[in-house]
Amino acid sequence: MGTLILAVTSLFLYSIGTALQALSFRGRVHTNAAITMLIGLLALTGHGLLLGQTVYQEDSFDFSFFQSSVLISWLIVFLLLGLSLRKPVQSLFLGAYPLAGLTIILSLITHTPSRLVPEDSYGMLSHIALSVTAYSLFTLAAIQATLLYFQNRQLKRNYNSLLVRNLPPLQTMESLLFEMVWAGVIMLILAIVTGALFVKDLFAQDLAHKTLFSLLSLVVFVALLIGRYTKGWRGITASRWTLAGCALLMLAFYGSKFVLELVFHR
Repeated sequence: MGTLILAVTSLFLYSIGTALQALSFRGRVHTNAAITMLIGLLALTGHGLLLGQTVYQEDSFDFSFFQSSVLISWLIVFLLLGLSLRKPVQSLFLGAYPLAGLTIILSLITHTPSRLVPEDSYGMLSHIALSVTAYSLFTLAAIQATLLYFQNRQLKRNYNSLLVRNLPPLQTMESLLFEMVWAGVIMLILAIVTGALFVKDLFAQDLAHKTLFSLLSLVVFVALLIGRYTKGWRGITASRWTLAGCALLMLAFYGSKFVLELVFHR
């Protein structure tokens, strides 16, 4: 199937999924869980097939800026669909589906130098897989933290607001956030360790900023977890620390790749 057909199909399905979630959130329609899951799985399948045609290239994987973004957004949707089977995370689809659609569009209309990794570079691929998983988990955590932040504010101003009525209880939202942070921290530590083991010249100029910001973000997330269990950090405080750590991590990944690939074309 052609790349454009797969992209358009995935975008169409993500748009339907977003519209259904938005209407359900506003109380306009009562969505069937099986139907929304089916739409999400179909969109994910089209997205995955698109990945196979754009990321995999003749015994190598292309992890350039926009191809990596498409991969990360696919994994975000994959993780979220899996979580939705056991956790009340349906509201996160309102951020995940549009994000996935945006990465697909950008990958089609832009071009950056290829960053090829041979398929037999198992150490490097394990580092990339762990990194991508960590980025995906922390992106979900960032969306969750944003919702938690506004939920806290609304509880103080308008207890019967649309946001408060549709989100899970505050305690559940906080519990979900810290579960995501814990999982992300574990993946990030493993990514840093495998990077140190398998990536040559980890602290070379091209990787220095990425390594620095990754370590800084890890410090922020570990401090958040320590603060949670020693000082009882929650609510807006937890949201701010999570968003700060996610911002540093996004600078580590997207900032370095943006400068190298889109500015210096390296």
